[in-house]
Amino acid sequence: MNSIELSELIYPEIANDTDYEAMYPKRNLPEGAKVTRLGPSPTGFIHLGNLYGAFVDERLAHQSNGVFYLRIEDTDDKRFVENAVETIISSLAFFGIKFDEGVTEHGDVGSYGDYTQSHRGEIYRFYAKKLLAEGKAYPCFLTEEEISAIREKQEKEKIAPGIYAGWSKYRDWDKDPEIQKLVTDHIDAGDPFVIRLKSDGTPNATGEDIKRNKVVDGIRGTLDVPENFQDIVIIKTTGIPTYHFAHAVDDHLMRTTHVIRGEEWLPSLPIHVELFEKLGFELPVYCHTAQLMKIGEDGNKRKLSKRKDPELSLDYYRDQGYHPAAVREYLLTILNSNYEEWRMENPEADIDEFKFTTEKMSNSGALFDLDKLNDVSKEAMLHIPAYEIAEFLKDWSLEFAPEYSYIFDDMDLLVKILDLGRDEKKPRKDLVYARQIMEFISYFYDQSFKIVDEVPAEAEADKVKILGEYLSSYNHADTQEEWFNKIREIATNLGYAAKPKDYKKNPDDYKGHVGHVSTVIRLALVGRAQSPDVWAIQQIMGEDMVKARINRMIEEEK
Repeated sequence: MNSIELSELIYPEIANDTDYEAMYPKRNLPEGAKVTRLGPSPTGFIHLGNLYGAFVDERLAHQSNGVFYLRIEDTDDKRFVENAVETIISSLAFFGIKFDEGVTEHGDVGSYGDYTQSHRGEIYRFYAKKLLAEGKAYPCFLTEEEISAIREKQEKEKIAPGIYAGWSKYRDWDKDPEIQKLVTDHIDAGDPFVIRLKSDGTPNATGEDIKRNKVVDGIRGTLDVPENFQDIVIIKTTGIPTYHFAHAVDDHLMRTTHVIRGEEWLPSLPIHVELFEKLGFELPVYCHTAQLMKIGEDGNKRKLSKRKDPELSLDYYRDQGYHPAAVREYLLTILNSNYEEWRMENPEADIDEFKFTTEKMSNSGALFDLDKLNDVSKEAMLHIPAYEIAEFLKDWSLEFAPEYSYIFDDMDLLVKILDLGRDEKKPRKDLVYARQIMEFISYFYDQSFKIVDEVPAEAEADKVKILGEYLSSYNHADTQEEWFNKIREIATNLGYAAKPKDYKKNPDDYKGHVGHVSTVIRLALVGRAQSPDVWAIQQIMGEDMVKARINRMIEEEK
């Protein structure tokens, strides 16, 4: 029996003449166009790293007039979670990630599918059969007990663990008639087996240097990579391909030019280099991104953890209500080192005008900082029209916080509230994310109004008098200047300094200053010691609400 006969014995149902190269031809794209893909597993957990990588994929493809597609990598059926694919699609769509082809909620779009790996079994079997026929792979019937015994022996001899040249009796089956018969007997009996790549690499058992290859990484430059010597499994006992094998076959046939993935995949690069070489495929450009890090409680950098860090999950940002534009803006600050400088020079420019490059990406840990995200979000929200923010909040509330539905009964009012202080010379930057915004504007609505701060001690004894005087002199038609002059007059009549600096200079001459008096009024109206301009707030609230709030506090203090 030769290699071709063995391949027929294992895969009799797979035709040898299927021309997948013709079925999936090279894409007709402009010179320099990049084809990228996102290949998440349907585990039910879509995380920041997925979005981080997807953003790189999307930028590289779309800025080069290329193609960005979604492939579902579900060869690990033990990790499959129901409805996970829909979650992946909706989560990424929420953050503005747009695919040109691949898996969608309504089926595949594009000519290079099927885009779900579990549907591509015949293709993987074809290429596995091809490697078997060429003597580049072999069936391995080693049991778990036999593999454990091999590992123990390798540990005792202090040599590299694994299955490679000299460690599987099935590797050179064609050179030993007894092993050849053993193989056919196993197959005839239906015994479980894996298919292993027959590596050409040599383990460093003799102390000689391992052969190395030069591989150009799109982010890290030229890498010095050791050759693979492990006979890795390419088809599992279940007949399902391993990630390594499926990735090589799919990225070739789907004509992926650039593979974006985390640096945790760097140790697998030697395997993938050999797989592409043995399959006769052109190696794509690998771009290994830096891992997302954060500063831990001990002040040191550490990896973001699914268990410790809720902000790793994209659900966190959706639940909190971060605007997609803010998240995209922040991701670019940690993806490209020159982005913040560009943004300062182009504050009004569309984010898509920025030229993203892998050369400006960090190859050490990318530091994720939630406080920095909030600062970026404040700035980003300032450039989004208030009516768009209002619609965003409404959509968010429907899904994540229906208890705020009353806020959206009057959308014109909401737009006025959101626009408060945004057109000034030094615009207010206090809109961060939906939950924070809902809390921030809650005082405009009687359903959610509450007093959360204390009256200043300096004005505690006079608070009812202050509110009474304010109410009797209140005229909703007053200009801002007329309005504040009345507050200053109330303050001086009650023994408070007209200016804070006068009180600071001669504290014994006054009960307090005008700021303490105006804080009492602010608390009655908005419930907080800090807020946007009170006169502007009153113009939005309307005269009836203003007077009702003042009367309410007077009654509560009597």
